[in-house]
Amino acid sequence: MMASLNFTQALLYKKHVRRLALGASLIIAVLSTPVLNAQINAGASNAMPSLAPMLETTTAAVVNISVVRSQRMPDQLRFFGSPQMPQPPVRQSRGAGSGVVVDSDEGLIITNHHVVDGADTISVSLQDGRVLDATLIGSDQRTDIALLRIEAERLTALPLADVENLRVGDYVVAIGNPFGLGQTVTSGIISALGRAGLNDENYEDFIQTDAAINVGNSGGALVDLQGRLVGINTAIISGSGTNSGVGFAVPVDMVEAVMGHLLRDGVVERGQLGVLIRDHTALVEETLELGAERGALVTQVFPGSAAERAGLQATDLVIGINDKAVNSSRDLRNAVGLAGIEQDIKIDVLRDGAPLLISVRLENASSNQSATGGDQQTNERSATESRFLGAQLQDLPDGRAGVGVATVDPQSRAAAGGLQAGDMITALNRQSVDDLAELNSLLSAQPPLLALSVQRDGQSLLLIMP
Repeated sequence: MMASLNFTQALLYKKHVRRLALGASLIIAVLSTPVLNAQINAGASNAMPSLAPMLETTTAAVVNISVVRSQRMPDQLRFFGSPQMPQPPVRQSRGAGSGVVVDSDEGLIITNHHVVDGADTISVSLQDGRVLDATLIGSDQRTDIALLRIEAERLTALPLADVENLRVGDYVVAIGNPFGLGQTVTSGIISALGRAGLNDENYEDFIQTDAAINVGNSGGALVDLQGRLVGINTAIISGSGTNSGVGFAVPVDMVEAVMGHLLRDGVVERGQLGVLIRDHTALVEETLELGAERGALVTQVFPGSAAERAGLQATDLVIGINDKAVNSSRDLRNAVGLAGIEQDIKIDVLRDGAPLLISVRLENASSNQSATGGDQQTNERSATESRFLGAQLQDLPDGRAGVGVATVDPQSRAAAGGLQAGDMITALNRQSVDDLAELNSLLSAQPPLLALSVQRDGQSLLLIMP
């Protein structure tokens, strides 16, 4: 065939063949990728990439939840001397959300706290058309997780994914009941891991996704392409209240920990360490040289706390708990808050650069009022004034080593950093301070960050003022 072609025709023929070969190679490469190949329905003659095979075994585990709440109408105006008026009427409101069956034998369903909070009745609609009454086992506002039970047979439950293997860019699918329309599936990727800051009072370690999540998706499933539960869809960021591509799910490891508490006690009895902590950063490490650039830096240990009894000290850097890395104050706070009371934990600490393993038995967070919120604060404060402006410092009497703090202006830089009248400064950036002249000498070097070791009412504190 080639012999009958002139040079130009032969060249065009070869280019055409190469284009066909390249196109075929691209098709083969695309269809052979693990993500798409796992989803092809091999039984179809015109097999195309599809999520349908996975969803056929997954969606039955995701349920629609309807709740009814009673709300008393505002009281009418009453005038002095007027006859007694009847009680204001009660209005019933309805709400909708989603849930996920996680134990088919026990009929256990996970949803969001805010979906069922204050509900008088809760009903669950299954994919096969059954509508069942649900019992609330327990609920936890701080993680926005609630646990329900239904009495039913032939339930489908989702297996749990291993969150340690999740990566940004992994494909995920959101299944829920947006706007009460009924079960709906959307897809996307994991946009980020370890998101926090939506509510600083809560325990947060969100998975962020761009899979469409809307009102009514709350409590629904975020699953991977193997149909395993990755997280419980919880919140979105949106100016309009509808999907903007920024949704959040509670990761399944946190869900599993909360579910254990709710099954056992009906509530989450949170443990407390009894410390103030803050994130350890590269700048702090450059100044203090503690031996790691990440972790949770202990800035205060409360007297009589579990931490004090275990021997934790201010300036200890927590880098691990129960063999899991601690990269931030949030990591430590979440681990302690979900461990439960009377639980023994092992904390990996760097003290003066040397590793140390400390065993702690956690106490009830509500049992020690002097340490309330101890694991929930980071002692990070903003300041705009010059260094120590507003703090009157003085040498200690009788030649004692250290610098006394006489007064502190409440609006000053020193106050913003946590310094109080009556404090005794003993070190700056881990260098001992014997008197005011020595402190001023250290300050004259204009270090980029100030870490003050302070004695207050017999306690050792670390105050960090950038």
